Amino acid sequence: MGDMTATSARRVLLAAPRGYCAGVDRAVIAVEKALEQYGAPIYVRKEIVHNKYVVRTLEKKGAIFVDETEEVPEGSIVIFSAHGVAPVVHEEAAERKLATIDATCPLVTKVHKEAVRFAKEDYDILLIGHEGHEEVIGTSGEAPDHITLVDGPDDVKNIDVRDESKVVWLSQTTLSVDETMETVDALKERFPQLISPPSDDICYATQNRQIAIKQVAAESDLVIVVGSKNSSNSVRLVEVAIGAGAKDGHLVDYASEIDEAWLEGVTTVGVTSGASVPDVLVEGVLEWLAERGFGDVEVVQPMQESLTFSLPKELRRDLRAEAAAAATSVGEPGAATSSGEPEAAALAGEPEAAAVAAEAEGSQR
Repeated sequence: MGDMTATSARRVLLAAPRGYCAGVDRAVIAVEKALEQYGAPIYVRKEIVHNKYVVRTLEKKGAIFVDETEEVPEGSIVIFSAHGVAPVVHEEAAERKLATIDATCPLVTKVHKEAVRFAKEDYDILLIGHEGHEEVIGTSGEAPDHITLVDGPDDVKNIDVRDESKVVWLSQTTLSVDETMETVDALKERFPQLISPPSDDICYATQNRQIAIKQVAAESDLVIVVGSKNSSNSVRLVEVAIGAGAKDGHLVDYASEIDEAWLEGVTTVGVTSGASVPDVLVEGVLEWLAERGFGDVEVVQPMQESLTFSLPKELRRDLRAEAAAAATSVGEPGAATSSGEPEAAALAGEPEAAAVAAEAEGSQR
């Protein structure tokens, strides 16, 4: 590989869009703003977004990540992650007199709303997604008696419904578009009257990142996706890249995880990052590659993204005071308003979230 012709041919194709989506950006800023506004500690239920570096950075600033609501001390502030939570989690938080900030992505909230609406109309809901993923747990919790999880095309044969004329599919927002449509086709074959959601549930960012990496992968010997192992959309990007013709693909959190052996015989490296990944990590990978002769970087950008979401409403109120009031006023006449108010505010925000989501869907297609 020492001759000049090989080195001059080495290049990096950098996919765009990549990295942060609007929902992740909003959730991360929500934690930072809460820390600024209310001071540490701020508790966060589950990882705010599925990225190691982001979680560590926020921990250093004073965020405390917990797995369950019961780990949060009474009267504290808790933030719900971008992946959303089941209604029972809101109930647990109210019981513990916690002030809540809901950082659920509005596009996930949209899927929750669809689940509630179809359950009310007594449909069987087939939720396409990965078992155990936080988003799936949250959506399923909206209507557990009506929702059946479908984990990929092979799962379709195991599905039973009550009435084949009342079946609808919904999906996790971060799946592979192609595999999801394969699952939908298999479902339609079994249930010809299957209804599709009013607008596709897989979010704009997931779709755009997959379109971009497909274009890059077709010309790449190796694709490196920056992202964490528990990030569904990042894992899908590796699968999509290999499906689109990349000879090899790997998921790494940091440049230090790249194995030099992967570069053997490689002239074109494709690079992208999942929707919860800050660009500083991608820069680290580009530097690592440049040090090894891959300094020529070409951006491949099939589309632009401009979507942003407004921050959770709860950041505009004095939550510390509300939490303290709720914690001290057990059984007193004023108790209901202080603990019930965050809920009212959350509810007031819901139509807006749905409208934002609908608008987002429209503006990004």
